[in-house]
Amino acid sequence: MNTFEKLYKKLKRKYGCPKGQWSLWCKRPKTKKEKEEVVMGAILAQRTNWKNVELALENLRKEGVLLIEKIYQLKNRKKFLEKLIRPSGFYKQKAKRLLKFSEFIIKKHKSLENFFKQDLEICRKELLEIYGIGPETADSILLYAGDLPIFVIDEYTRRLAKKRKLAKKFSYDHLQKLFQENLPKSFKIYQDFHALIVMEGKRITKRVAN
Repeated sequence: MNTFEKLYKKLKRKYGCPKGQWSLWCKRPKTKKEKEEVVMGAILAQRTNWKNVELALENLRKEGVLLIEKIYQLKNRKKFLEKLIRPSGFYKQKAKRLLKFSEFIIKKHKSLENFFKQDLEICRKELLEIYGIGPETADSILLYAGDLPIFVIDEYTRRLAKKRKLAKKFSYDHLQKLFQENLPKSFKIYQDFHALIVMEGKRITKRVAN
């Protein structure tokens, strides 16, 4: 068992099953509706905390538009969408991203399910071509909504890699390759491990703040 696998086991023993937002994100299998909620959560989570995302998602849920097809139907009601997702911050940019993503899925693939039927590399390439979607958001969508084996690198993962001296370089691509080479190729392990890293990172941040 290598260092990465040992760390995964240690966090798994410490926290058990991922909790909070991760109880949905790591749920297996997910319904169509749950997958689409994860996608929207991933887009709304950019540059904000999860509590703000939850408020925005709840607004979308109350209006019955927490589905890709429903978001697409709001293409001529951008101001309304902006109002709903305002708690997530940067709401004008995020509304545009949600609309661009929904247009891409509906027009090119008809459904999220059809999109995920493609090879992982093609899915990732297409996501990165959409306005406002970078590697972390794209990989979060692929891993947590698509159940595809690609490891997500975020600031918590980077901090952990530095603290544990898991790497000498800390670029997104290098760390992603490192985690994937040192773990079994399993979307279940990737989901749980990344979620546990974030849980651990938030706990440490909270402890330091106090």
